[in-house]
Amino acid sequence: MKKLVVLMGIIATLIIAGCSSNSSGGDGKDKDGKVTLTAWAWNVNVGALNEAIKTYEKENPDVKLKVEDIGRLDVYDKLSTGLAAGGVGLPDIVLVEDDRIHGYVEAFPDGFVNLSEKGFKDHEDKFPSFKNDLAQVDGDYYAMPFDAGPSGMFYRRSVFEEAGVKAEDIETWDDFLEAGKIIKDKTGVAAMPLDMFKDDPTFRMMLNQQGAFYFDEKGNIDLTNPKAVKAMEIQKKFADADLIKNVDGWNGTVSATADGSVATIPFGAWYYGTIVDQAKDTSGDWGVFPLPAIEEGGNRAANLGGGGWMIPASSKNADAAYKFMEFFSTDTDTQIMAMEDYGLFPSLNTAYDSEVFTEGVEFFGGQEIWSLFADEMKDIPTAYYTKDYSLALDEAIKAQADMFNGTKADKALEDAAKRLKDRTKRDINN
Repeated sequence: MKKLVVLMGIIATLIIAGCSSNSSGGDGKDKDGKVTLTAWAWNVNVGALNEAIKTYEKENPDVKLKVEDIGRLDVYDKLSTGLAAGGVGLPDIVLVEDDRIHGYVEAFPDGFVNLSEKGFKDHEDKFPSFKNDLAQVDGDYYAMPFDAGPSGMFYRRSVFEEAGVKAEDIETWDDFLEAGKIIKDKTGVAAMPLDMFKDDPTFRMMLNQQGAFYFDEKGNIDLTNPKAVKAMEIQKKFADADLIKNVDGWNGTVSATADGSVATIPFGAWYYGTIVDQAKDTSGDWGVFPLPAIEEGGNRAANLGGGGWMIPASSKNADAAYKFMEFFSTDTDTQIMAMEDYGLFPSLNTAYDSEVFTEGVEFFGGQEIWSLFADEMKDIPTAYYTKDYSLALDEAIKAQADMFNGTKADKALEDAAKRLKDRTKRDINN
């Protein structure tokens, strides 16, 4: 009986491995001699890949692509499970957000192809430094930089005009605070939306523009940094002046965008697509200005969002996957397509010479918004996520909630840092 149980277990393992492997045979090719690459992605990224392969196939007819449209969190669940099982069931290509790349490589150091060894290091000068930092571990590429989220203040022109406020006069967060008070008084509209107790995107952008984040370059907890305290205190000023519309998650932000109950939305460039899609009847009423500086003359560049493409080491088609993704990541026309058709802002700096970056966008009153975002890329500092990013995000949100509920910013962040230390065993910066 015991031998039978063992035998059945072996058979089951072989069946699972066989069913879960990518679609190619043992030599990486199909029966027709072609290579079929499999990729995991979600949302608009799927369309961008499918469009790109059509161009790639013209010069490489022996390569096909099957993109599996999987929810973002489902991708990570399946990826983590497959890596833990030694690579079983993984695709040839997988999209991973910037905040998770380092964590995956730290947790599974042999789980992904070292792309520098295949030559991707030759493309280093084509990407901004912060994207290179996020795609590299110990100086080697493990991800090919893809889209980015240079930030800005999407604003309603009609609301600003009614209040007599000029976007170009807003240079600091204090300037925006005073402008927000005028807007609220004249129009009744809040300065900006925020899920005050469940998310902290504005705090993250404020940290990033100052060259700070949850962790420092050495991986130490940096929530007690005076820059973090300053960012929290600024948000509290807006809350005390009743200038924040407390929304319920993503859907609440989108609703506030469409119904005109907020004057601005501080977000990454990718939010352009949401505005165009969800507020179709507001064409011409939108503009963008740079994120306000913390202090006069300070940095106004920050990033929110973005990702890269990784190749699991278990891929039987690693060479073919690399060549296709190298094309996808470094071909200017492909990256312009991804932006124009799918709203995916490119990290590839050669794309910024395209005419699309100097053309006015009708929906945004003819403003050259893509040029504004492109100019920002070189000034974006690197955010250090580490493998404990999700835990730090959780504690930062708790600190923000405590601050909005009356705890002083420095105390709320100190408490959050201590909790994070207990959860991660990392040191806290003094």
